[in-house]
Amino acid sequence: MNLVDLKFIGEYVALITLNRPEAANAMSKALLDDLNSTVEELSSNKQINCVIITGSGDKAFCAGADLKERKGMDDEQVVDAVRYIGKSVLAVESIKVPVIAAINGVAFGGGLELALGCDIRIAADSAKLGLTETSLAIIPGAGGTQRLPRLIGVGRAKQLIFSAKAISASDALSIGLVEEIVPKEELLHYAIDVAKSIAKNGPIALRQAKMAINQGMQTDLSTALEIEHLCYKETIKTNDRLEGLEAFKEKRTPVYHGN
Repeated sequence: MNLVDLKFIGEYVALITLNRPEAANAMSKALLDDLNSTVEELSSNKQINCVIITGSGDKAFCAGADLKERKGMDDEQVVDAVRYIGKSVLAVESIKVPVIAAINGVAFGGGLELALGCDIRIAADSAKLGLTETSLAIIPGAGGTQRLPRLIGVGRAKQLIFSAKAISASDALSIGLVEEIVPKEELLHYAIDVAKSIAKNGPIALRQAKMAINQGMQTDLSTALEIEHLCYKETIKTNDRLEGLEAFKEKRTPVYHGN
Protein backbone atom coordinates (compact mmCIF):
# COMPACT_ATOMS: atom_id res chain seq x y z
CA MET A 1 0.00 0.00 0.00
CA ASN A 2 1.25 3.48 -0.86
CA LEU A 3 1.71 5.62 2.23
CA VAL A 4 1.32 8.73 0.07
CA ASP A 5 -1.35 8.86 -2.63
CA LEU A 6 -1.15 11.17 -5.64
CA LYS A 7 -4.26 12.14 -7.55
CA PHE A 8 -4.72 14.67 -10.33
CA ILE A 9 -7.73 16.99 -10.21
CA GLY A 10 -8.38 18.11 -13.76
CA GLU A 11 -5.32 19.08 -15.77
CA TYR A 12 -3.52 21.45 -13.44
CA VAL A 13 -4.05 20.49 -9.77
CA ALA A 14 -2.32 17.66 -7.88
CA LEU A 15 -3.64 16.24 -4.60
CA ILE A 16 -1.15 14.56 -2.24
CA THR A 17 -2.70 12.52 0.57
CA LEU A 18 -0.70 11.18 3.51
CA ASN A 19 -2.13 7.68 3.91
CA ARG A 20 -1.47 6.19 7.35
CA PRO A 21 -4.80 6.90 9.06
CA GLU A 22 -4.25 4.08 11.57
CA ALA A 23 -1.14 5.95 12.80
CA ALA A 24 -2.54 9.51 12.52
CA ASN A 25 -0.51 9.87 9.30
CA ALA A 26 2.69 9.96 11.36
CA MET A 27 5.96 10.42 9.51
CA SER A 28 7.59 7.02 9.32
CA LYS A 29 10.66 6.65 7.12
CA ALA A 30 8.55 4.77 4.59
CA LEU A 31 5.99 7.58 4.44
CA LEU A 32 8.74 10.17 3.99
CA ASP A 33 10.29 8.05 1.23
CA ASP A 34 6.94 8.01 -0.56
CA LEU A 35 6.43 11.75 0.01
CA ASN A 36 9.82 12.59 -1.47
CA SER A 37 9.21 10.33 -4.48
CA THR A 38 5.87 12.04 -5.04
CA VAL A 39 7.39 15.52 -4.81
CA GLU A 40 10.09 14.48 -7.27
CA GLU A 41 7.45 13.21 -9.68
CA LEU A 42 5.53 16.49 -9.44
CA SER A 43 8.67 18.55 -9.90
CA SER A 44 9.10 17.15 -13.40
CA ASN A 45 5.42 17.66 -14.31
CA LYS A 46 5.15 21.00 -16.10
CA GLN A 47 1.36 20.74 -16.36
CA ILE A 48 0.72 21.12 -12.63
CA ASN A 49 0.10 24.68 -11.45
CA CYS A 50 -1.01 24.05 -7.86
CA VAL A 51 -0.60 21.26 -5.27
CA ILE A 52 -2.74 20.34 -2.26
CA ILE A 53 -1.44 18.27 0.67
CA THR A 54 -3.88 16.67 3.10
CA GLY A 55 -4.20 13.65 5.40
CA SER A 56 -6.37 10.56 5.07
CA GLY A 57 -9.08 9.83 7.59
CA ASP A 58 -10.99 12.38 9.62
CA LYS A 59 -8.75 12.74 12.67
CA ALA A 60 -5.28 13.80 11.56
CA PHE A 61 -3.48 15.85 8.96
CA CYS A 62 -0.22 14.54 10.41
CA ALA A 63 0.62 13.86 14.05
CA GLY A 64 4.33 14.39 13.43
CA ALA A 65 7.19 11.93 13.76
CA ASP A 66 6.45 8.24 14.22
CA LEU A 67 7.41 7.91 17.88
CA LYS A 68 6.90 4.15 17.89
CA GLU A 69 9.48 3.81 15.12
CA ARG A 70 11.79 6.22 16.94
CA LYS A 71 11.64 4.18 20.15
CA GLY A 72 14.11 1.64 18.78
CA MET A 73 16.62 4.21 17.52
CA ASP A 74 19.90 5.28 19.07
CA ASP A 75 20.79 8.98 19.41
CA GLU A 76 22.45 9.24 16.02
CA GLN A 77 19.52 7.56 14.28
CA VAL A 78 17.09 9.96 15.96
CA VAL A 79 19.10 12.95 14.72
CA ASP A 80 19.15 11.48 11.21
CA ALA A 81 15.40 10.82 11.34
CA VAL A 82 14.65 14.42 12.32
CA ARG A 83 16.99 15.72 9.63
CA TYR A 84 15.11 13.58 7.08
CA ILE A 85 11.81 15.16 8.15
CA GLY A 86 13.41 18.58 7.73
CA LYS A 87 14.71 17.72 4.27
CA SER A 88 11.27 16.42 3.29
CA VAL A 89 9.58 19.63 4.45
CA LEU A 90 12.17 21.63 2.48
CA ALA A 91 11.41 19.51 -0.61
CA VAL A 92 7.73 20.40 -0.28
CA GLU A 93 8.57 24.07 0.28
CA SER A 94 10.77 23.96 -2.84
CA ILE A 95 7.95 22.81 -5.14
CA LYS A 96 7.94 25.59 -7.72
CA VAL A 97 4.18 26.05 -7.82
CA PRO A 98 1.87 27.13 -4.97
CA VAL A 99 1.21 24.44 -2.35
CA ILE A 100 -1.89 24.39 -0.13
CA ALA A 101 -2.04 22.48 3.16
CA ALA A 102 -5.62 21.26 3.69
CA ILE A 103 -5.38 20.58 7.43
CA ASN A 104 -8.15 18.06 8.04
CA GLY A 105 -7.31 17.21 11.66
CA VAL A 106 -4.48 17.41 14.17
CA ALA A 107 -1.20 18.87 12.94
CA PHE A 108 1.36 18.40 15.69
CA GLY A 109 5.16 18.59 15.70
CA GLY A 110 6.51 17.56 12.32
CA GLY A 111 2.97 17.63 10.95
CA LEU A 112 2.68 21.34 11.64
CA GLU A 113 6.22 21.82 10.32
CA LEU A 114 5.05 20.22 7.07
CA ALA A 115 2.12 22.65 6.91
CA LEU A 116 4.53 25.54 7.56
CA GLY A 117 6.48 24.44 4.48
CA CYS A 118 3.36 25.01 2.37
CA ASP A 119 2.38 28.38 0.92
CA ILE A 120 -1.22 28.53 2.14
CA ARG A 121 -2.84 26.75 5.09
CA ILE A 122 -6.58 26.06 5.13
CA ALA A 123 -7.82 24.23 8.22
CA ALA A 124 -10.95 22.35 9.15
CA ASP A 125 -12.78 24.12 11.95
CA SER A 126 -12.14 21.07 14.18
CA ALA A 127 -8.36 20.96 13.59
CA LYS A 128 -5.80 21.31 16.38
CA LEU A 129 -2.32 22.63 15.73
CA GLY A 130 0.85 22.84 17.77
CA LEU A 131 4.60 22.45 17.97
CA THR A 132 4.49 20.16 20.99
CA GLU A 133 8.12 19.05 21.10
CA THR A 134 9.21 20.75 24.34
CA SER A 135 6.70 18.58 26.21
CA LEU A 136 8.88 15.64 25.07
CA ALA A 137 12.07 17.42 26.18
CA ILE A 138 13.18 18.20 22.60
CA ILE A 139 12.67 21.16 20.26
CA PRO A 140 11.10 21.45 16.81
CA GLY A 141 13.90 20.23 14.57
CA ALA A 142 12.40 20.20 11.09
CA GLY A 143 12.13 23.93 10.55
CA GLY A 144 9.54 24.89 13.17
CA THR A 145 11.71 27.27 15.17
CA GLN A 146 12.52 29.16 11.98
CA ARG A 147 9.37 29.08 9.84
CA LEU A 148 6.86 29.73 12.64
CA PRO A 149 8.33 33.07 13.81
CA ARG A 150 8.68 34.19 10.20
CA LEU A 151 4.97 33.51 9.75
CA ILE A 152 3.37 34.72 12.99
CA GLY A 153 6.08 36.81 14.67
CA VAL A 154 8.76 35.98 17.21
CA GLY A 155 6.73 36.51 20.39
CA ARG A 156 3.77 34.39 19.32
CA ALA A 157 6.07 31.66 18.05
CA LYS A 158 8.02 31.57 21.31
CA GLN A 159 4.78 31.37 23.26
CA LEU A 160 3.59 28.37 21.26
CA ILE A 161 6.93 26.55 21.21
CA PHE A 162 7.82 27.15 24.87
CA SER A 163 4.35 26.10 26.08
CA ALA A 164 4.03 23.12 23.67
CA LYS A 165 0.39 24.13 23.58
CA ALA A 166 -2.02 22.82 20.95
CA ILE A 167 -4.42 25.49 19.75
CA SER A 168 -7.77 25.41 17.98
CA ALA A 169 -8.27 26.27 14.33
CA SER A 170 -9.99 29.53 15.28
CA ASP A 171 -7.06 30.55 17.49
CA ALA A 172 -4.66 29.58 14.69
CA LEU A 173 -6.61 31.85 12.33
CA SER A 174 -6.52 34.75 14.78
CA ILE A 175 -2.70 34.70 14.98
CA GLY A 176 -2.12 34.13 11.27
CA LEU A 177 -0.98 30.52 11.55
CA VAL A 178 -3.65 29.50 9.02
CA GLU A 179 -5.17 31.65 6.31
CA GLU A 180 -8.72 30.27 6.46
CA ILE A 181 -10.90 27.82 8.37
CA VAL A 182 -13.90 26.02 6.89
CA PRO A 183 -16.33 23.36 8.13
CA LYS A 184 -14.61 19.98 8.21
CA GLU A 185 -16.93 18.36 5.70
CA GLU A 186 -16.27 21.16 3.19
CA LEU A 187 -12.48 21.34 3.59
CA LEU A 188 -11.24 19.30 0.64
CA HIS A 189 -13.87 20.62 -1.77
CA TYR A 190 -13.00 24.19 -0.73
CA ALA A 191 -9.24 23.58 -1.01
CA ILE A 192 -9.73 22.18 -4.52
CA ASP A 193 -11.74 25.27 -5.50
CA VAL A 194 -8.95 27.51 -4.20
CA ALA A 195 -6.35 25.44 -6.04
CA LYS A 196 -8.32 25.63 -9.29
CA SER A 197 -8.66 29.41 -8.94
CA ILE A 198 -4.87 29.63 -8.59
CA ALA A 199 -4.08 27.08 -11.31
CA LYS A 200 -6.00 28.95 -14.02
CA ASN A 201 -3.51 31.81 -13.86
CA GLY A 202 -0.28 32.11 -15.84
CA PRO A 203 1.95 29.13 -14.95
CA ILE A 204 5.22 31.03 -15.34
CA ALA A 205 3.82 33.96 -13.40
CA LEU A 206 2.83 31.66 -10.50
CA ARG A 207 6.31 30.17 -10.31
CA GLN A 208 8.02 33.54 -10.52
CA ALA A 209 5.71 35.10 -7.92
CA LYS A 210 6.46 32.27 -5.49
CA MET A 211 10.18 32.60 -6.09
CA ALA A 212 10.08 36.38 -5.62
CA ILE A 213 8.19 36.10 -2.32
CA ASN A 214 10.17 33.21 -0.84
CA GLN A 215 13.60 34.53 -1.79
CA GLY A 216 12.74 38.13 -1.04
CA MET A 217 11.56 37.34 2.49
CA GLN A 218 15.02 36.02 3.35
CA THR A 219 16.88 39.25 2.63
CA ASP A 220 16.77 43.05 3.00
CA LEU A 221 14.22 45.14 1.11
CA SER A 222 16.65 46.57 -1.44
CA THR A 223 17.86 43.10 -2.46
CA ALA A 224 14.30 41.77 -2.36
CA LEU A 225 13.13 44.43 -4.80
CA GLU A 226 15.91 43.42 -7.18
CA ILE A 227 14.82 39.78 -6.87
CA GLU A 228 11.26 40.86 -7.69
CA HIS A 229 12.50 42.77 -10.74
CA LEU A 230 14.42 39.77 -12.05
CA CYS A 231 11.42 37.49 -11.54
CA TYR A 232 9.14 39.99 -13.26
CA LYS A 233 11.47 40.12 -16.27
CA GLU A 234 11.09 36.35 -16.68
CA THR A 235 7.37 36.83 -17.43
CA ILE A 236 7.85 39.52 -20.09
CA LYS A 237 9.25 37.34 -22.86
CA THR A 238 6.46 34.72 -22.61
CA ASN A 239 3.66 33.92 -25.02
CA ASP A 240 1.37 33.71 -22.00
CA ARG A 241 1.84 37.42 -21.29
CA LEU A 242 0.75 38.24 -24.84
CA GLU A 243 -2.20 35.85 -24.51
CA GLY A 244 -3.23 37.60 -21.28
CA LEU A 245 -3.27 40.97 -23.03
CA GLU A 246 -5.20 39.61 -26.01
CA ALA A 247 -7.76 37.90 -23.77
CA PHE A 248 -8.25 41.11 -21.77
CA LYS A 249 -8.76 43.10 -24.98
CA GLU A 250 -11.19 40.52 -26.36
CA LYS A 251 -13.01 40.13 -23.00
CA ARG A 252 -12.49 36.37 -22.85
CA THR A 253 -10.82 33.89 -20.53
CA PRO A 254 -7.12 33.51 -21.35
CA VAL A 255 -5.74 30.12 -22.32
CA TYR A 256 -2.23 29.74 -20.92
CA HIS A 257 0.30 27.12 -22.02
CA GLY A 258 3.24 27.88 -19.74
CA ASN A 259 5.51 29.29 -22.43
